Amino acid sequence: MQNTTSPARVTVLGLGLMGTAIAANLAEHGFDVRGWNRTAGRGAGLAEQGVEVLTDAAETANGADIVLTMLTDGAATAEVIRQARPAAGTVWVQMGTVGVPATAELGELAGAQGLVLVDAPVLGTVAPARQGQLLVLASGPDELRERVQPLFDTLGKRTLWLGPAGRGSAVKLALNTWLAAVVEGIAETMALATCLDIDPATILDALDGEAVASPYALMKGRNMLAGKLDPGFPLKHAAKDIAMVVAAARERGVDLPAVEATLPAWRAAVEAGGGDADIAGAGTRYRLTP
Repeated sequence: MQNTTSPARVTVLGLGLMGTAIAANLAEHGFDVRGWNRTAGRGAGLAEQGVEVLTDAAETANGADIVLTMLTDGAATAEVIRQARPAAGTVWVQMGTVGVPATAELGELAGAQGLVLVDAPVLGTVAPARQGQLLVLASGPDELRERVQPLFDTLGKRTLWLGPAGRGSAVKLALNTWLAAVVEGIAETMALATCLDIDPATILDALDGEAVASPYALMKGRNMLAGKLDPGFPLKHAAKDIAMVVAAARERGVDLPAVEATLPAWRAAVEAGGGDADIAGAGTRYRLTP
């Protein structure tokens, strides 16, 4: 069904796994979507889903009502926005996980270029993005809510408005701390079971339906056992995100020993060639068969 309340055009800058899923979802729901990626060839197949994929960032952003960025970090995001040069007054919805200091820098860049920044990272991976089941952590000027809400309603099952731009990125870092604890926790739990000559699948079956478990932990645990590591959330990005968690905590004098211990292990897994696998790949460093 055509979305009659949608903006005339949304430009998606960054057609990695998440950007591609977001662009396809928006196009399916009646948005006029253009897309661009720094590496040619990304976003293959989007044209068949109603997304116009261009090779020039500035051309892609020209005439957009909303420019949406989904890139790896703050430096890449700033570089792309400078390259795209959206018109003054354009709403810039920044959905990548770039951290708190980078978000502040992007806010300064938005001001210098006359853009209006909505900081809106998301909780969720590729499948939820495609299905409109993300949690949108929105922050920015109150007067923009009505303008961007149709986009958020298409991409997410819920939108939390959290205050001035930057608060969304702060909440996302806190949530990523929990994410790291869940994934590493289920991996270590199954590793202990294995060394005790217990089939780790027995542990997952025991946890299933119990209050102490979560559907996400059980899913990732089963994926670890099955070797199902197709990336929904690549481990290299997860390691990048928890590095930002550690940096934010240290800057504020907060000790996070569990996350600090997890980070070098995940970085080692990335350096060993596992960075493009799903975050469930964090468990591959353990022997998970008795």
